[in-house]
Amino acid sequence: MVKIFIDEKPLEVEEGTTVLNAAEQAGIDIPHLCYHSAFLPEGNCRMCLVEIEGLPKLELACSTQVREGMKISTKSEKVIEARKGVLEFLLAEHPLDCPICDKAGECKLQDYYEEYGLFESQFEESKEKREKRLKIGKNLILDQERCILCTRCVRFLRDVTRTHELGVFNRGISSEIHIYEGLSVENNYSGNLAEICPVGAITDSDFRFKTRKWFLKKEESICPLCSRGCNIYIEYHPGFPRFSVPKRVYRVKSRENQEVNGFWICDLGRYGYSYIDEGRLNQIVENVNHPLSELNLEKILLFISEKLKRLYHMKKTSHIALILNTWLSNEELFLINKIFRIDLNVEKIFFVDPPEGEKDDFLLTSERTPNKRGAEEIGFDFKPLDLETLGNGTQFLMAFGPHLSHHFSLTEIKPVFDKIETKLLFTSFSNEMNALFDIVFPTALIAEKEGSLTNLEGKVQKFSQALMPLGESQPEWKIMVDLAKKLEVNFNFYRQFSSPEIIFQEMGKEITFFEKRK
Repeated sequence: MVKIFIDEKPLEVEEGTTVLNAAEQAGIDIPHLCYHSAFLPEGNCRMCLVEIEGLPKLELACSTQVREGMKISTKSEKVIEARKGVLEFLLAEHPLDCPICDKAGECKLQDYYEEYGLFESQFEESKEKREKRLKIGKNLILDQERCILCTRCVRFLRDVTRTHELGVFNRGISSEIHIYEGLSVENNYSGNLAEICPVGAITDSDFRFKTRKWFLKKEESICPLCSRGCNIYIEYHPGFPRFSVPKRVYRVKSRENQEVNGFWICDLGRYGYSYIDEGRLNQIVENVNHPLSELNLEKILLFISEKLKRLYHMKKTSHIALILNTWLSNEELFLINKIFRIDLNVEKIFFVDPPEGEKDDFLLTSERTPNKRGAEEIGFDFKPLDLETLGNGTQFLMAFGPHLSHHFSLTEIKPVFDKIETKLLFTSFSNEMNALFDIVFPTALIAEKEGSLTNLEGKVQKFSQALMPLGESQPEWKIMVDLAKKLEVNFNFYRQFSSPEIIFQEMGKEITFFEKRK
């Protein structure tokens, strides 16, 4: 360890740490535009200059490593004056279009000018004119006039995706970021360019001019669109008091987790968020005349429990069937396993997941589901749905999820379902298959509940509720706890589960895999 002083504050850091990272550890903010933790420092922007005792000139905090006894000043008069000078040079060619820039409210150049600038411009010459609204990829718009040549985008395509679509062209005042002839940024991680751009040079057409940053709220979550389990932020609009907005979720951004996804997310996770708002089921649907009046979850669960208890006491649990999926959380799959496999001895349990998709050699996996590994560790045998087995003697069917339509047509599945006396579906979405069930109950998405998921590498990740469930939607863990208490097969065991955290603690007691990850 090395002992240093930053703004007279003593600090011990590891040898080889840069001044910038040491300051971050001490909670001291040093402004920077080109530096990013994922890349080697290049010192393009010169905003991170600091004063080091004994050295004749200001040094770059992003590339200067600490030494024993080093005394660093990040707020001296000399440093502040230098930052103002750098800002003046950066703004000399920068268009003053903050009111119409899509990055307004999250632009570092804007923030730093407010903190260190607020000076009168001395620039009297005409600003350089460069290309605007240049489409450089499937969702990327480049405004060369706003670019400050930090080269984050170039380094990302060079060091992370290794696809090299962008480069710095020309020299001196004519230098500009541009796309190589005949290329387009079409790789699986292109959306990260708009996220890491510190100014409004690269913007995302998916978000561009849809709303303003300051209207959005940000919550942590986990991407469920493949088995990697990338950590994300969901940015949503809470609406206005007098009128509604077209949708809730406007953007998904990456959240750093070096054990899972580093700093990045793929474009499927970034742009595939429409499922959160589109095609949703938000109220109970009754498709047949039913003895229950004024349907609600309480009455439905009472009805289900009576049916299950009757079959259980008549030793006819072979007439019960389940259709599950691995979008369910660890806690939900644990409860379903306890209730149906262990307590009721149900053997007809099938899994219907989304079909596999393309994968790459970085983050994106072929499995389009977030918790297959979790289901394996809980003890489920992955039996794909066999219609002949399902239709053979089944009287009571409970299905979870909307994925039947990905594997079967209505004409294939309807004759089988017509043989089953009682059919109930718990799903977050409306689709044509819902009409085959007697009652369809809306359920919450991963973004609308809490729990944990296990990714393909065995990493168990807990997630919190980011959004309120739509309408009458409920999380499946709560539905299962309420059902288990009504079954009265093991009432005292299930009555303790008032939250996913308590369920997870019980999983740790019963399953060795989860005990290590409590």
